[in-house]
Amino acid sequence: MQKLNLAAFPGASNWPLWVGLQQGYFEQEDIDLRLSMTPNSRQLARDLFDGTVQIAMTSMDNVIAYTEGQGEEPLGAPADFFAFMGLDDGLLSLLARPEYDSVKGLEGKTLAVDALTTGFAFVLREILADAGLKSDAVTFAAVGTGAQRRSALLEGACDATLLNAPICLTAENAGMSRLIYARDVIGEYQGIVSAARRSWAAHNKATIQAFIRGFQSSLHWMTDPANKAAACTILTENLTTISPVIDQAYAVLVTNGGLRQNLKIDHHGVEKVIILRNRYGAAPPIAVEPAKYIDDALLKAAIQT
Repeated sequence: MQKLNLAAFPGASNWPLWVGLQQGYFEQEDIDLRLSMTPNSRQLARDLFDGTVQIAMTSMDNVIAYTEGQGEEPLGAPADFFAFMGLDDGLLSLLARPEYDSVKGLEGKTLAVDALTTGFAFVLREILADAGLKSDAVTFAAVGTGAQRRSALLEGACDATLLNAPICLTAENAGMSRLIYARDVIGEYQGIVSAARRSWAAHNKATIQAFIRGFQSSLHWMTDPANKAAACTILTENLTTISPVIDQAYAVLVTNGGLRQNLKIDHHGVEKVIILRNRYGAAPPIAVEPAKYIDDALLKAAIQT
């Protein structure tokens, strides 16, 4: 059995991973999957680069940032990261403390992000710009994962933050105010992807394809209405804060297709990621060429096998 270390942010994009581990879908593909949660995008990039993990569930923007040498974590050498599977469009919403009812009202306030120049920070800047606020009209604070940003918001350590589903549902359930859905501002966007290093992937294509098949089988099982109750139990066992909003979470992620069942990477969505990075990043602009950061052949080969 092939040992495979994978790191991810705490969140519902891991739902198929938890399902696959419990239902044995990765074992069926001869994969001994070891899943760990990362504290932030900097550590995730470091672990992927060092080979501590072979696969990372991360934002498409992180893949691009580190490939272009624009990531916040100094790696000491070029990062040959690439994405081979797409999970969602980010499922992002801007949540704020109850006293705020508009994006414009956040002027002069503190907004939490994962990291200042990677992840979804540029999405947040675009939302602010759409509301007529320049980036220097607010204070950005690097807090970490969605779960950590949710805690900061509930505790009053920040005034607003971007959260993805279903974490945004739990914040709303706790009395926070949903100001806007990110997709209403940015349109098509590629959010979470599965990523690896090209140098590792070149010698492990069969392992990646086996992982994809295990993931796809897990996704098919959890989206079967007959398995709804069992699938929801698996999610709440791993994300206890989701329990009060589990029905809403299922509707967003499964019924409404929040988790992408075909696992394809949205090339137009990747273009938007690059456009936002060029618009708000400090580094020189990069060419809007999604293919540079993607390998669709692995997914295609895995599904045809």
